[in-house]
Amino acid sequence: MIRQLVGEVGAFLRASLLDPVERTRAETPALRLRRRIVVGLTLVAGAIALGLALAVRPGDPAFYPATLGVAAVWVLGALASGPLHLGRGRSRRGTPSRGILQGFLLGLALLAVFLLGALVVAQVPLLRAPVESLLDHARCGSLGIVALVTVANGVAEELFFRGAAYASLPPRANGWGSALLYAASTLFSGVLLLTFAALCLGLLTAAQRRVTGGVAGPITAHLTWSLSMLFLLPPVLSIGA
Repeated sequence: MIRQLVGEVGAFLRASLLDPVERTRAETPALRLRRRIVVGLTLVAGAIALGLALAVRPGDPAFYPATLGVAAVWVLGALASGPLHLGRGRSRRGTPSRGILQGFLLGLALLAVFLLGALVVAQVPLLRAPVESLLDHARCGSLGIVALVTVANGVAEELFFRGAAYASLPPRANGWGSALLYAASTLFSGVLLLTFAALCLGLLTAAQRRVTGGVAGPITAHLTWSLSMLFLLPPVLSIGA
């Protein structure tokens, strides 16, 4: 029974994160150059916009348009860079898929790791304080609106970082490179745990992007993780306190 379970988990991980689906898509040097220019400009604009949005005081209504503005920067940059693709995955049994169910399950797995980590963070005031300041935007405002903003930003970030940025980088560097760019875009926030979370999420979704060749799976994983963290992180931090 245990051996069968381990085999199923191994087959799932190979299909979702390791074995790329065959495809013949190629981009011209001109398109690659265009992507790199657009990605570079968008990265600067997006990082500054994110820093300004997170600097808005909790409870200030300006937080919502500010964060939607960040999402708009990522989406515009992604669309201006060139074609984007949903991608095609393959289940552990070899049947075709979009990678959406895989993204959901991978998002849940990453969520479990982070919630366990939150129990440790709750014991360290130096780490807990900046996380609590981020969560104050949900506590002091409308949780429903914050959830919608979270969805908008999650989709926008994947379109840009796993769509445009990933495609602009050399094949040997596009996975870890797009994850590093995503993490770097959060540095202006001043919250190191947010940067660490972005790096972990970026590496996971970049692996999905490599396997499927598109953004459908990464978007699903991102939204599963981010929305669940929004609702579950505050009570977990309270339990760990």
